[in-house]
Amino acid sequence: MRFSITEYGMIKLIVGLGNIGNSYQDTRHNAGFWFIDLIAQKYGIRLNYDKKFLGDVGRGVICGHDVRLLKPHTLMNRSGLAVAPMAKFYGIKPSEILIAHDELDIPAGSIRLKMGGGHGGHNGLKDIVPHLGADFHRLRVGIGHPGHASRVSAWVLSKPSCDDAISIERALNCALDNLDLIMAGELDKARNIINGFKLG
Repeated sequence: MRFSITEYGMIKLIVGLGNIGNSYQDTRHNAGFWFIDLIAQKYGIRLNYDKKFLGDVGRGVICGHDVRLLKPHTLMNRSGLAVAPMAKFYGIKPSEILIAHDELDIPAGSIRLKMGGGHGGHNGLKDIVPHLGADFHRLRVGIGHPGHASRVSAWVLSKPSCDDAISIERALNCALDNLDLIMAGELDKARNIINGFKLG
């Protein structure tokens, strides 16, 4: 299925999901936060806490487009409490939102760009969908799976191995390098490159 910017609108808000606090900052569940930090660093966007939106927010020009960034402070399973008010306040449609999050079902070092779909058991998405619906863009950052459901909670809240951390960083940089395509509305081209990314 092909998605065009005409159908779905320009990306106006990029959200990274994670948990706030020093004990969480290097854990797998914070992969979405890592992506926002990379964007902010590359494009010189300052992030500051805004109590109105319960998170760190920023605004800047990315590839010629006015874009807002958000890192919710609500903890993962209440992410909708930050994302929904910001989208509503600025009149941003779900189809104009890109949400970056960790993904268990994708190996570390792989990354996927998609539009819509279910929450897949992800607690952050599970809380956002009731507020926004499911028609937003997702950047699914692979963190791998521990092998058994009973180990998932500990896995996502632990730090990746050195090799996995390097692999995740390279995948995130692939998405960052192709953010210009996403912002230009060349979603099929961006998806082909990002989804096809493989570690050298």
